[in-house]
Amino acid sequence: MSKFNINLLIWVVVIGVVFAIVWKQGYLTRISTYVQETRDELKKCAWPNQAELWQSTLLILTTVALMGLFTVCVDFVILRFVTLLHPH
Repeated sequence: MSKFNINLLIWVVVIGVVFAIVWKQGYLTRISTYVQETRDELKKCAWPNQAELWQSTLLILTTVALMGLFTVCVDFVILRFVTLLHPH
């Protein structure tokens, strides 16, 4: 038997044991319940249509651009102020 086959067999056994423990502890049932409840909640969500999504995207991009411009301007003003206080 090659080393690869032995390693593969060991991993199959380890994964099998972990799966058996998880099943016996009831974690698989809990995960299944969680996934089903998540699907049910997502069905209740109001998803935006394409026009609403486009408007929201433009709003976010505009806001990010304005915040970036504001940050650059404030940085420039503070740099000039510090340069005036401490000339080289």
